[in-house]
Amino acid sequence: MTPRKPPAQPGDISTCCEGSVANVVRLCGRVSVDPVATTLPSGDVVVSIRLVVDRGEKARKPPYVDTIDCSAWTARIRRTVLTWHEADEVAVEGALRRRFWRGSTGTQSRYEVEITGARRLERAMPSRTRA
Repeated sequence: MTPRKPPAQPGDISTCCEGSVANVVRLCGRVSVDPVATTLPSGDVVVSIRLVVDRGEKARKPPYVDTIDCSAWTARIRRTVLTWHEADEVAVEGALRRRFWRGSTGTQSRYEVEITGARRLERAMPSRTRA
C-alpha cells in the first residue's frame, strides 16, 4: 500500500499535477449578490454567482480582493447555489473555463469558474433590506 501524501499547503505546487494536466480551482469567499438562473437559447440552464475572495495578508496594495464569476451547470450544483444569498461565506471547487458568445460587437469571451463542488460555510446575517 502506497502511503498517502499530506495535502498541499497554499503556495505548494510540488504535488499539483504529478505528471498530468490539472485544471482545479478552489475558492473560499463571499457571495456578492444573490445567484441568478438564466435559460440559454439552447435550453440549458446556468446559475451564475460572483464571489469576492480576499487576497490575504500578503496583499500590500489595493485591490485587496478579487471578484470572480462562477457558474453552475449541473442540476445538483444549481440547486445548492440557488440556496445562497448575498454575503454568505461559501466554498467552491471547479475548473477555469473560457466561454465565448456572439455579442453586438462580435465574438466576446470571459473566464469563469465552472463549479463542480459547492457548500455554504456560513450564512450571512439576515438583512433588514432583503425582501
